[in-house]
Amino acid sequence: MTLLDAPKFDTARDRRRRITIYASVALFAVFVGGFWLAAGMPFDWPWTWNSHRVGTIAIDRFLRAVEKNDMKEAYGIWNHDKDWQQHPEKYSGYTFDRFQKDWGPNAEGNDYGVIQNHVLKMAHVYGNVLVVGILINGRKSKALFLDFDRRTHVLGFSPVEYYLGP
Repeated sequence: MTLLDAPKFDTARDRRRRITIYASVALFAVFVGGFWLAAGMPFDWPWTWNSHRVGTIAIDRFLRAVEKNDMKEAYGIWNHDKDWQQHPEKYSGYTFDRFQKDWGPNAEGNDYGVIQNHVLKMAHVYGNVLVVGILINGRKSKALFLDFDRRTHVLGFSPVEYYLGP
């Protein structure tokens, strides 16, 4: 077979191939866009979007439990252990009594008073944790920053604080 004996160009096959490629690219773009929306529209790398979704859901559930004054459920979410009452000695570093002093309605170390509502303002992966900035009780000043460990799903107080704007 020589160059002059080349097969005739198949326009239908070329059209099907082009449609398949365009449809695949469009489907991939819709998938990425949908996952970005489901993750909360983070301004971060795509491989961290699932951490954003899981972390913000956990912190939101935690704060909703605190708002309902369900400290036992909130402590279980904080430690990512719903059966924490079976083995409280495992959490001797941050005991339930200390947790109630920090987060309870009569908390002495709480700068925000009784937590009635919250708004998750920002989330950003910093090292191994997701740092989430939260405005408590509609305050515009002094946001609360919690971190979510992406491996163990344990919550904690973040030493890193971000500027959330005026």
